[in-house]
Amino acid sequence: MKRPFAAAVWRENNWFVAQGLEVDVASQGETEEEALDNLREVLELYFEPPRSTRPPKLRTIEVEVGA
Repeated sequence: MKRPFAAAVWRENNWFVAQGLEVDVASQGETEEEALDNLREVLELYFEPPRSTRPPKLRTIEVEVGA
């Protein structure tokens, strides 16, 4: 499934910075297009489901709530 995301792009010294506006991620590149391509990759990784190499340990913790 593809979904559009808004991005702000600006130049900082010799680099272009691309920042996602709906998701707090950013990337950079030597060109505006490279910065956007890198941002696209970051967003794909951000939404990729986690893959565990081992089953997670389930633990119980106690937390004091209220006064």
